[in-house]
Amino acid sequence: MTTPNKTPPGADPKQLERTGTVREIGSQAVWSLSSCKPGFGVDQLRDDNLETYWQSDGSQPHLVNIQFRRKTTVKTLCIYADYKSDESYTPSKICKLFLNVLLFLSCFWQQLELVEPSGWIHVPLTDTHKKPIRTFMIQIAVLANHQNGRDTHMRQIKVYTPVEESSIGKFPRCTTIDFMMYRSIR
Repeated sequence: MTTPNKTPPGADPKQLERTGTVREIGSQAVWSLSSCKPGFGVDQLRDDNLETYWQSDGSQPHLVNIQFRRKTTVKTLCIYADYKSDESYTPSKICKLFLNVLLFLSCFWQQLELVEPSGWIHVPLTDTHKKPIRTFMIQIAVLANHQNGRDTHMRQIKVYTPVEESSIGKFPRCTTIDFMMYRSIR
């Protein structure tokens, strides 16, 4: 069993993006849920609004599947949970499953304990050598909630990949929002 990275409570993952070392790739994935209440699904989980959330509807485990079209390098998973607002709906035990080959031929998993989380939880997605993993799919399974709650709330999930250095030459990192807007040609 592992524990998530110790970051200041509520540390915004957008700060990671501003460093220029990672970028969010959740929009490149196909997201699916094991269940959800009407109006509390993937759209709310990905809308960048901390007031909205995914609410499961059914028996545990509750699953979030993040599937990429090709094998993708991922470095960090950020989950926003708020025990003060959600109480028994807040996950207390989750499991991450990574699929390295389609059709479940190769996979590995890690279990995490969350103790009354409040804010962003930064979960490193690294192998035994602390290198980012390459995977086709990430599955997050909520195994238990606080106070033995049945359904779960997750307010946001972000997936980050490392930014690779340019082979053309070394350029200074663009760390301000204005510079980052124009750092690549579309």
